[in-house]
Amino acid sequence: MAVSLDGSFSGFQPDVSQFYSLAAEWQEDATLVGADTILAQENELAGADLPGPKEGGPVLAVVDSGCRVSAWNALRDVGHWSRVIALRGNVPSPTHGVEEIVTGGQQVDLAAALAELRSQHAVQRLRVDSGGNLVGALMAGGLVDETSLLVHPALVADSHRRPWWGGGHAVPTFQLTDLEARAIGDDIVQLRYRLVW
Repeated sequence: MAVSLDGSFSGFQPDVSQFYSLAAEWQEDATLVGADTILAQENELAGADLPGPKEGGPVLAVVDSGCRVSAWNALRDVGHWSRVIALRGNVPSPTHGVEEIVTGGQQVDLAAALAELRSQHAVQRLRVDSGGNLVGALMAGGLVDETSLLVHPALVADSHRRPWWGGGHAVPTFQLTDLEARAIGDDIVQLRYRLVW
């Protein structure tokens, strides 16, 4: 996640090109994204020239409990992912011609959904590209193995500060084991840690 010096994932302008250039290093089998992250980009997708699915690319899995995402074909055709999958709770949903994994009740059971991604799509390495709410929910479930923070030279005013781990979830106690710290350009530091639950 791109974060400020005081741990916020919002309220500052991240270096998006640097973020996605580093994200390419992960070589994930799947990218996990929350519905809010996708909805913030749907207008851009509507008018874009899209190359189509990327053969051999990762799967895009979108946590969409409320069935709010509709641009499934555009997401598939962005040119980064090979296919898209909606992760949904067990609630009636409109069909948009997208593959679904249904777990949980009103909310997606994230542990069960990740297990299904692993068994149905051989997902071993999953990268989360989302805001603090999804990250916090994953951490609350003990479902995060590693974190990579791109620390930007910014401090965020308290009224706009949103912690990268969500802040609203009861996260179990864990320890961080240092994997790597490196300078990225002149002013960003990447901190990678393994989480030990």
